[in-house]
Amino acid sequence: MREWLFLECGTCGHRMYRTTKNTKAQAKLELKKFCPTCRAHVPHKEKKK
Repeated sequence: MREWLFLECGTCGHRMYRTTKNTKAQAKLELKKFCPTCRAHVPHKEKKK
């Protein structure tokens, strides 16, 4: 089963992206995405609702 989660900017804390993740995966998801607040590509980390 997959669960919904938000990706939060590592710099400013802005939650811009929403994605799904496999529930059996134990590592936290981290992707490099564009943050419109910072106006740069920065790492975004997984945060639950």
